[in-house]
Order: sequence, then C-alpha cells, then structure tokens
Amino acid sequence: MTAERSGDGRGESEAERADRQWQELIQEIRVAQTGVQILFGFLLTVVFTPLFHDLEQTDKNIYIVTVVLGALAAGALIGPVPFHRIVSGRQIKHEAVVWASRLTFVGLLLLLATCTSALFLVLRVATHDHLVPWLVSGVLGWYLLCWFVLPLWARVRYTSTALS
Repeated sequence: MTAERSGDGRGESEAERADRQWQELIQEIRVAQTGVQILFGFLLTVVFTPLFHDLEQTDKNIYIVTVVLGALAAGALIGPVPFHRIVSGRQIKHEAVVWASRLTFVGLLLLLATCTSALFLVLRVATHDHLVPWLVSGVLGWYLLCWFVLPLWARVRYTSTALS
C-alpha cells in the first residue's frame, strides 16, 4: 500500500483508512454478534426442555432449520476475528477489511433468517393461528426496512448530494 493521502477529506493514508475501517467493522460486529450469540444460545437449550418432544414434526423441522441458521450466522459473524488473526502482519489490512465486511454482511443476512425463523416457530407454537405467517412477514418487512432499505436509501440520497 502506498502512503498517499486519500482524497476523501480525511487526510489519511490507505493504511490509516484500513485501520479505521477495521475498527468500525469490529464495533458493528460486536453489536450483531451479541444478538446472534444470545439467540443461538437460547435455541440450543430448547431441545432439552420437556415440551420439545411434544412438538409436531413440522415444528421440530423449523427448529432444526433455525438452529442451523443461527450456527451459520454465528460462524460468519465470528469469522472476521480468526481471519484477522491469521493474516495479521502480512500487510494486507485492506483485503482483510474487504473479506471481513463480506463475512459480516453474510452473517447479517443469516441473522435475519434466524430471527425470522425463530419468530415463526415461537408464534406458531404459541398461537397455532393462521395469522402467524402474516405477522412474521410484517416483522420481516420491518427488519428489511431497518437493516437494508433505510441505509441504502440514505446511501443513495446523501452520497449523490455530497457528490453534486
């Protein structure tokens, strides 16, 4: 990497930018990782409760899918840490940031699927109501709005304004 200063008004070198981006990414991962670890930990205990064995096979299948999604989300959100550890000192911080960012995005998608699946399972078991898919769809829409639509809108809206 060169020591040239960036043209983004921050006056930081490429290495400084990569360090800053890494720190920002780690902070973001901490938030998502806490949520996925709590949810995944809870899911792991459900199978050991007496009522689990009374569930319909469909609900058990939904549970299995939910646990696997949670495990995949945890793996993707924890992934940047060993990635960094393995490549540390190799002068590829920028590439580490890119790959860690990708893992984080995949982890967020998997966390979205885990939350949606867990909500579906809980509401299905709790209510046996035909409205459950509609309620879960509404919550999924809310997640999509908060996690992706609003940030993408802001990115397009304010990036284009800043560039004009």
